Amino acid sequence: MLWRSYMHHVAITYFCANFSQMNSERLKKIIVVGDRVLIKPKTAQTTTRGGLVLPPGYSEKEEIQTGYVIKTGPGYPVPIPGETDSEPWKKKDEQPNYIPLQAKPGDLVVFIQKGAVEVVIDGEKYYVINHNAILLIERDEGLFD
Repeated sequence: MLWRSYMHHVAITYFCANFSQMNSERLKKIIVVGDRVLIKPKTAQTTTRGGLVLPPGYSEKEEIQTGYVIKTGPGYPVPIPGETDSEPWKKKDEQPNYIPLQAKPGDLVVFIQKGAVEVVIDGEKYYVINHNAILLIERDEGLFD
């Protein structure tokens, strides 16, 4: 268990060191909409605990995946309370209200891959998933400070 904790720390440190490289100019221009989350999948293990070598693409077929949150959408849109169409002369506020998402950039998440959309940006593979497909979030508050 100590080895696993160490390897997770190494993975987070590597992610933190390379986070600025992953944020290419093209990636910065991407806007994630609604309750969607852009995730960079974590590098999969190529061997089992017993030492068996897994074939290429094996881990991509698993239902549960892990990855790092790169960007999130604004959240779940909600109507503005008390605003109705009964007063058409009243100036309407064009800014929608959102319930913010729990996931934040830099979080390590465990998510259900079913329903995930795979996209390739600058040769890197990412997933776009609905926020409700996230099962667990591991956040290191001091990761980017």
